Amino acid sequence: MSEPTLTLETRGHVLLVGLSRAAKRNAFNLQMLRELAAAYGRLEDDPELRCLVLFAHGDHFTAGLDLAEVGPHVAAGGELHVEGGVDPLDLAGRRRVKPVVMAVQGYCYTIGVELSLAADVVVASRDARFTQFEVRRGIMPFGGATLRFAQVAGYQNAMRYILTGDVFDAEEAQRIGVVQELTDPGQQVERAIALGESIAKQAPLAVQASRANAKLAMEQGHAAAYAALMTKARALMATEDAAEGLRSFMERREADFRGR
Repeated sequence: MSEPTLTLETRGHVLLVGLSRAAKRNAFNLQMLRELAAAYGRLEDDPELRCLVLFAHGDHFTAGLDLAEVGPHVAAGGELHVEGGVDPLDLAGRRRVKPVVMAVQGYCYTIGVELSLAADVVVASRDARFTQFEVRRGIMPFGGATLRFAQVAGYQNAMRYILTGDVFDAEEAQRIGVVQELTDPGQQVERAIALGESIAKQAPLAVQASRANAKLAMEQGHAAAYAALMTKARALMATEDAAEGLRSFMERREADFRGR
C-alpha cells in the first residue's frame, strides 16, 4: 500500500493538513487528490472542526499536478474531484461550507495557485513563487483559474499570467489579491495556524453564513446574495451563539460559542 501523501493533525477546532510528497516537490498525483478530498470531507463532517489549515512539508508547496499520471486520467474523462469527498478546488460535487486558510512557500504552481484561489485566506512566505503555466504545456488551466483568477485579481492581471505562464513572486501575488499576508521564510505555517485558530474562536454558524453569502455574491451576483441576506441574518439572531455573543459583550468576557 502506498504511503500517505498527507499528514493530518487536529489542534482544538482546527484541522492541520500537510502535503507530504516533499521528494516530488509535493506534485499532486491521483492519490494525493483523493486524500485531500477525504481530508476536506473530514472537515465538513466533524462538528468539532471549524477551520482547515492547508500547508506543505519541505521547501515547496507544490510543483503542480503530476501530469504524467493526472493528465491521461483527465484526458480520458476523469475528474479532479473525488466522489465521496469534498472538492478541494471547490468546483464540483460536494462543496465545503467551512473556511480554509493556506500557507505556501517555494513553488506554488498551477493547482497550487488554484487551491489558493479556492481558499478563504492565503499566507505566503516571501520566497514563494507562483505560476499558472498550462499554456506552456499546450493545455489550459482546468482547476478553477479561468473561473476565479480574474474575479480575484482583475481580468487583465489574471490574463497577464494565465496567457504567458510567467512566474510571479509573493509581493506580486499579494498586490493582485492572490495572497493576503506575507511572512519571512519559515513563519508562514505558524501565521496561518494563528489565523485559523482566530477564525475557529468565532461563532461557527455565523462564520459559515458570512462565507456563504459572500460566495453567493461572487458566483451569482449582488441580487442573489442580497435576497438571501436578511433571512439568514435573522435566523442567526435566534441562535444560542447569538445569545452567548450578547452575554459575553455585556459581561466583558470572551464568548464561548458552541455552534448552536
